Amino acid sequence: AFESHGRDAICVPAHVAPADLTDWWAGTKRARNIDGLIVTVPHKFSAYALCASATERAQFVQAANTLRRRPDGRWHGDMCDGLGYVQALIEQGADPRGKSVLVVGSGGAGSAIAHAVVVAGARHVHIHDADVRRRDARIARLQSLAPDRVSAGKPQAMGHDILINATPTGMQAHDPLPLDLTGLRPQQTVGCVITSPAVTPLIARAREQGCPTVTGADMFAQVRELMAR
Repeated sequence: AFESHGRDAICVPAHVAPADLTDWWAGTKRARNIDGLIVTVPHKFSAYALCASATERAQFVQAANTLRRRPDGRWHGDMCDGLGYVQALIEQGADPRGKSVLVVGSGGAGSAIAHAVVVAGARHVHIHDADVRRRDARIARLQSLAPDRVSAGKPQAMGHDILINATPTGMQAHDPLPLDLTGLRPQQTVGCVITSPAVTPLIARAREQGCPTVTGADMFAQVRELMAR
Protein backbone atom coordinates (compact mmCIF):
# COMPACT_ATOMS: atom_id res chain seq x y z
CA ALA A 1 0.00 0.00 0.00
CA PHE A 2 2.85 2.40 0.79
CA GLU A 3 4.51 1.63 -2.54
CA SER A 4 1.29 2.06 -4.50
CA HIS A 5 0.94 5.56 -3.03
CA GLY A 6 4.58 6.47 -3.60
CA ARG A 7 5.46 6.49 0.10
CA ASP A 8 9.07 5.89 1.17
CA ALA A 9 8.09 3.94 4.27
CA ILE A 10 8.02 0.53 5.93
CA CYS A 11 5.79 -0.91 8.64
CA VAL A 12 7.51 -2.61 11.59
CA PRO A 13 5.53 -4.54 14.25
CA ALA A 14 5.83 -3.80 17.97
CA HIS A 15 4.35 -6.13 20.58
CA VAL A 16 3.53 -3.96 23.61
CA ALA A 17 1.75 -5.10 26.76
CA PRO A 18 -0.84 -2.67 28.18
CA ALA A 19 1.24 -2.13 31.34
CA ASP A 20 4.20 -1.08 29.18
CA LEU A 21 2.41 1.28 26.80
CA THR A 22 3.29 4.52 28.62
CA ASP A 23 6.99 3.68 28.82
CA TRP A 24 7.07 2.41 25.24
CA TRP A 25 5.37 5.57 23.96
CA ALA A 26 7.77 7.83 25.87
CA GLY A 27 10.69 6.27 24.01
CA THR A 28 9.04 5.71 20.63
CA LYS A 29 7.94 9.30 20.07
CA ARG A 30 11.57 10.43 20.45
CA ALA A 31 12.55 8.51 17.30
CA ARG A 32 12.35 11.15 14.59
CA ASN A 33 11.96 8.67 11.72
CA ILE A 34 8.71 7.25 13.13
CA ASP A 35 5.96 9.23 11.44
CA GLY A 36 2.95 7.07 12.25
CA LEU A 37 1.51 4.21 14.27
CA ILE A 38 -1.12 1.61 13.45
CA VAL A 39 -2.80 0.52 16.67
CA THR A 40 -4.75 -2.64 17.38
CA VAL A 41 -6.30 -4.53 20.32
CA PRO A 42 -6.08 -3.72 23.20
CA HIS A 43 -4.64 -0.23 22.78
CA LYS A 44 -7.19 1.74 20.71
CA PHE A 45 -8.77 3.63 23.60
CA SER A 46 -5.42 4.23 25.31
CA ALA A 47 -3.90 5.45 22.04
CA TYR A 48 -6.53 8.17 21.76
CA ALA A 49 -5.20 9.70 25.00
CA LEU A 50 -1.76 10.00 23.38
CA CYS A 51 -3.08 12.31 20.64
CA ALA A 52 -2.82 16.09 20.73
CA SER A 53 -5.61 16.27 18.14
CA ALA A 54 -7.93 13.85 16.37
CA THR A 55 -10.51 13.55 13.61
CA GLU A 56 -14.20 13.95 14.42
CA ARG A 57 -14.83 10.21 14.20
CA ALA A 58 -11.95 9.43 16.57
CA GLN A 59 -13.21 12.10 18.97
CA PHE A 60 -16.70 10.64 18.86
CA VAL A 61 -15.56 7.08 19.56
CA GLN A 62 -12.77 8.25 21.91
CA ALA A 63 -10.44 5.72 20.30
CA ALA A 64 -7.70 5.76 17.66
CA ASN A 65 -6.18 3.10 15.44
CA THR A 66 -3.96 5.45 13.45
CA LEU A 67 -1.58 8.11 14.79
CA ARG A 68 0.47 10.46 12.63
CA ARG A 69 3.21 12.87 13.61
CA ARG A 70 2.51 16.36 12.32
CA PRO A 71 5.30 18.73 11.18
CA ASP A 72 5.21 20.51 14.55
CA GLY A 73 5.87 17.19 16.33
CA ARG A 74 2.36 16.78 17.74
CA TRP A 75 0.46 13.54 17.14
CA HIS A 76 -2.89 13.42 15.34
CA GLY A 77 -5.24 10.44 15.70
CA ASP A 78 -7.86 8.83 13.50
CA MET A 79 -10.17 5.84 13.76
CA CYS A 80 -10.48 4.11 10.39
CA ASP A 81 -12.10 0.79 11.36
CA GLY A 82 -15.66 1.97 10.84
CA LEU A 83 -15.00 3.79 7.60
CA GLY A 84 -13.07 0.79 6.28
CA TYR A 85 -15.81 -1.64 7.25
CA VAL A 86 -18.55 0.40 5.63
CA GLN A 87 -16.51 0.59 2.44
CA ALA A 88 -15.96 -3.19 2.57
CA LEU A 89 -19.71 -3.70 2.95
CA ILE A 90 -20.38 -1.46 -0.04
CA GLU A 91 -17.78 -3.36 -2.09
CA GLN A 92 -19.72 -6.55 -1.32
CA GLY A 93 -23.01 -4.97 -2.40
CA ALA A 94 -24.27 -4.44 1.16
CA ASP A 95 -24.55 -0.66 1.47
CA PRO A 96 -25.90 -0.11 5.03
CA ARG A 97 -28.03 2.87 3.98
CA GLY A 98 -31.65 2.09 4.83
CA LYS A 99 -30.75 -1.27 6.37
CA SER A 100 -31.19 -2.80 9.82
CA VAL A 101 -27.73 -3.56 11.23
CA LEU A 102 -26.72 -5.64 14.27
CA VAL A 103 -23.27 -4.95 15.73
CA VAL A 104 -22.08 -7.45 18.34
CA GLY A 105 -19.42 -5.85 20.52
CA SER A 106 -18.89 -2.24 21.57
CA GLY A 107 -15.13 -2.12 22.01
CA GLY A 108 -12.88 -0.03 19.78
CA ALA A 109 -13.75 -1.67 16.46
CA GLY A 110 -17.42 -2.23 17.34
CA SER A 111 -17.89 1.38 18.43
CA ALA A 112 -16.25 2.68 15.26
CA ILE A 113 -18.35 0.41 13.04
CA ALA A 114 -21.59 1.31 14.82
CA HIS A 115 -20.78 5.01 14.44
CA ALA A 116 -19.91 4.56 10.74
CA VAL A 117 -23.10 2.68 9.84
CA VAL A 118 -25.18 5.31 11.66
CA VAL A 119 -23.42 8.05 9.67
CA ALA A 120 -23.86 5.99 6.48
CA GLY A 121 -27.64 6.14 6.96
CA ALA A 122 -28.59 2.75 8.39
CA ARG A 123 -32.30 2.54 9.13
CA HIS A 124 -31.60 1.15 12.58
CA VAL A 125 -28.49 -0.01 14.43
CA HIS A 126 -28.85 -2.60 17.20
CA ILE A 127 -25.90 -3.10 19.54
CA HIS A 128 -25.20 -6.11 21.74
CA ASP A 129 -22.41 -6.48 24.28
CA ALA A 130 -22.08 -8.77 27.27
CA ASP A 131 -20.76 -5.72 29.13
CA VAL A 132 -24.12 -3.97 29.56
CA ARG A 133 -22.64 -0.77 31.01
CA ARG A 134 -20.32 -0.37 28.04
CA ARG A 135 -23.13 -1.19 25.62
CA ASP A 136 -25.50 1.35 27.17
CA ALA A 137 -22.83 4.05 27.23
CA ARG A 138 -22.16 3.49 23.54
CA ILE A 139 -25.86 3.51 22.69
CA ALA A 140 -26.43 6.76 24.60
CA ARG A 141 -23.57 8.42 22.71
CA LEU A 142 -24.83 7.25 19.32
CA GLN A 143 -28.35 8.36 20.16
CA SER A 144 -27.00 11.91 20.34
CA LEU A 145 -26.53 11.57 16.56
CA ALA A 146 -29.59 9.47 15.75
CA PRO A 147 -32.10 9.40 18.65
CA ASP A 148 -34.55 7.03 16.97
CA ARG A 149 -32.11 4.77 15.10
CA VAL A 150 -29.97 3.15 17.79
CA SER A 151 -30.95 0.67 20.49
CA ALA A 152 -29.86 -2.50 22.29
CA GLY A 153 -30.28 -5.75 20.40
CA LYS A 154 -30.11 -9.47 20.96
CA PRO A 155 -27.28 -11.51 19.39
CA GLN A 156 -29.50 -13.26 16.89
CA ALA A 157 -29.79 -13.21 13.12
CA MET A 158 -33.52 -12.76 12.76
CA GLY A 159 -34.74 -9.26 11.98
CA HIS A 160 -31.55 -7.75 10.54
CA ASP A 161 -30.18 -7.13 7.06
CA ILE A 162 -26.52 -6.96 8.13
CA LEU A 163 -24.90 -8.83 11.05
CA ILE A 164 -21.39 -7.88 12.22
CA ASN A 165 -19.29 -9.59 14.85
CA ALA A 166 -16.91 -7.01 16.32
CA THR A 167 -15.69 -9.18 19.20
CA PRO A 168 -12.67 -11.54 19.44
CA THR A 169 -15.04 -14.53 19.61
CA GLY A 170 -14.00 -16.80 16.77
CA MET A 171 -10.24 -16.38 17.10
CA GLN A 172 -9.96 -19.70 18.93
CA ALA A 173 -11.15 -23.00 17.46
CA HIS A 174 -13.23 -23.83 20.54
CA ASP A 175 -15.06 -20.47 20.63
CA PRO A 176 -18.87 -20.55 20.35
CA LEU A 177 -20.54 -18.55 17.60
CA PRO A 178 -20.89 -14.89 18.69
CA LEU A 179 -24.55 -14.83 17.67
CA ASP A 180 -27.46 -17.17 17.06
CA LEU A 181 -27.83 -17.92 13.33
CA THR A 182 -31.25 -19.53 13.66
CA GLY A 183 -33.41 -18.30 10.78
CA LEU A 184 -30.46 -16.88 8.81
CA ARG A 185 -31.47 -16.18 5.20
CA PRO A 186 -29.29 -15.85 2.05
CA GLN A 187 -30.42 -12.22 1.69
CA GLN A 188 -28.61 -11.27 4.92
CA THR A 189 -24.97 -10.14 4.93
CA VAL A 190 -22.72 -11.50 7.69
CA GLY A 191 -19.49 -9.82 8.72
CA CYS A 192 -16.65 -10.36 11.17
CA VAL A 193 -13.69 -8.14 12.13
CA ILE A 194 -11.31 -11.02 12.95
CA THR A 195 -8.37 -11.37 10.56
CA SER A 196 -6.92 -14.61 11.94
CA PRO A 197 -8.29 -17.10 11.13
CA ALA A 198 -9.15 -15.59 7.75
CA VAL A 199 -12.46 -17.48 7.73
CA THR A 200 -14.02 -17.71 11.18
CA PRO A 201 -16.69 -20.31 12.04
CA LEU A 202 -19.29 -17.51 11.80
CA ILE A 203 -18.23 -16.63 8.26
CA ALA A 204 -18.03 -20.31 7.28
CA ARG A 205 -21.57 -20.97 8.53
CA ALA A 206 -22.91 -17.89 6.76
CA ARG A 207 -21.33 -19.00 3.48
CA GLU A 208 -22.87 -22.44 3.90
CA GLN A 209 -26.25 -20.69 4.06
CA GLY A 210 -25.46 -18.74 0.86
CA CYS A 211 -25.03 -15.38 2.56
CA PRO A 212 -22.71 -12.62 1.31
CA THR A 213 -19.87 -12.12 3.82
CA VAL A 214 -17.36 -9.44 4.80
CA THR A 215 -14.24 -10.67 6.59
CA GLY A 216 -11.70 -8.91 8.75
CA ALA A 217 -9.30 -9.07 5.80
CA ASP A 218 -11.85 -7.26 3.62
CA MET A 219 -12.07 -4.52 6.25
CA PHE A 220 -8.31 -4.30 6.70
CA ALA A 221 -7.75 -3.97 2.92
CA GLN A 222 -9.87 -0.82 3.01
CA VAL A 223 -8.29 0.47 6.22
CA ARG A 224 -4.81 -0.14 4.80
CA GLU A 225 -5.58 2.07 1.81
CA LEU A 226 -6.88 4.83 4.10
CA MET A 227 -3.73 4.64 6.24
CA ALA A 228 -1.35 4.73 3.29
CA ARG A 229 -2.75 7.92 1.78
